[in-house]
Amino acid sequence: MKLNDAVFGAVFLALSLLVLWSIQSYPRIPGQNIGPAAFPGVVAAILAVCSVLLIAQGVRKHDGAAWFERGAWTRESRQLIGFAITIAGLLFYVLASEKLGFLITGIVMLVSLMLALRVKPGMALLVSVVSTLVIHIAFYKGLRVPLPWGFVPVLY
Repeated sequence: MKLNDAVFGAVFLALSLLVLWSIQSYPRIPGQNIGPAAFPGVVAAILAVCSVLLIAQGVRKHDGAAWFERGAWTRESRQLIGFAITIAGLLFYVLASEKLGFLITGIVMLVSLMLALRVKPGMALLVSVVSTLVIHIAFYKGLRVPLPWGFVPVLY
């Protein structure tokens, strides 16, 4: 899939403007010049400037070709199924992780993706379980980021 730089620039410009608009409601800290909106505001302003430059470059280099060209992978059903499973897996995690927990949703997501990639079922299950446990331990113990447990009892 190929998009003209101006299209990406427009998307990033919209994102930066959305951030700049949303930080207006952030509270001010009395007696300080820098508040919670400072860092996101600076990053969004830099993104807006870069987006305008990207739009200008895309418009300047536009040679009459389509703004959007489908890639060869979009014509293969297996690739489209893999893409759809990836999006469905992310939606599944967002919607189900609080109730089912990270361990179960992570394993289900990884097994689904690996089966779509034609990994043998036994290997897909083994790698999914081990990977999910390693990720959970890294976040829970190493980074101290609590991941949702769902109905799974706390094991450690």
